[in-house]
Amino acid sequence: MEIFTHTWHWALSGFLIGLIMLTLIYFGKVFGMSTNLRTLCSMTGIGKKVSFFDWDWKAQQWNLVVLLGAMLGGYVATHYLSDSTNVAINPITIEKLSKLGITAPQANLLPDTLYQLQGDQIIKKILFLIVGGLLIGFGSRYAGGCTSGHAISGLSNFQVPSLKAVIGFFIGGLIMVNFIFPLIF
Repeated sequence: MEIFTHTWHWALSGFLIGLIMLTLIYFGKVFGMSTNLRTLCSMTGIGKKVSFFDWDWKAQQWNLVVLLGAMLGGYVATHYLSDSTNVAINPITIEKLSKLGITAPQANLLPDTLYQLQGDQIIKKILFLIVGGLLIGFGSRYAGGCTSGHAISGLSNFQVPSLKAVIGFFIGGLIMVNFIFPLIF
């Protein structure tokens, strides 16, 4: 069980992701998690009113199985394969987070400070999550896919728009972490 409860080396994970991408290319499939949102909306019949959702969603049913597997896998990993000793954070990172008022995760994957709803911060955190979710949802559709879709699928298919998107995601992440995140906290 120890092999499942501890993190894997990046090279092994990368190799497995590459193998999956080669398999998808071989079978002529294009993978992307944000495509599932379009598929789910198309299944409701909204394509009759909104042309963006008028497409052959049945061709993407296999991708819904991937979505279900990701959710199920996350649940199993969190509840049955977690080891609280494998969360190791660099002490410099812990020091920087503490300056922002964020405590170390203490054997959790996420710091409690960010996800506990208490007192007067409830409205601020809920608004933060709603606005962030809308920006991410809109941004991933506007960019033609999410970060993992462009970085894994798009780059493995040598798509120049995906390269541009990944560069933009990286620059946006640097701006967020270094300038906006400290202002929020």
